[in-house]
Amino acid sequence: MTKDELSAWALANGWQMAGEFPSLMKPRTFDVAIVRLVLKATVANLEIKKPNGKWEKVASASYSKITADPDGGAPSGLSLDTINGLTSLMHANKDHLVFAKFKAS
Repeated sequence: MTKDELSAWALANGWQMAGEFPSLMKPRTFDVAIVRLVLKATVANLEIKKPNGKWEKVASASYSKITADPDGGAPSGLSLDTINGLTSLMHANKDHLVFAKFKAS
């Protein structure tokens, strides 16, 4: 995958831009990023915010090692499927974005 493809996948699956990074927001408030993808020139880093406010890198992979899921699921190679609770956090963020669109109408 490329940087743009990974970013497009994230934004289509509940991630939203916080600053310059695709991020997952804290449930209930949805205003504080707690997981982010740092997309650099050659690598993608997955970072999680620790309770003290610092970001901790939990996974990293070059774009050539990240492959798209043919069924539209999480790309492999960045360990997204091995992090406990990440899938449910993505669903909560995606649901929030969908229902926010209905509220705005």
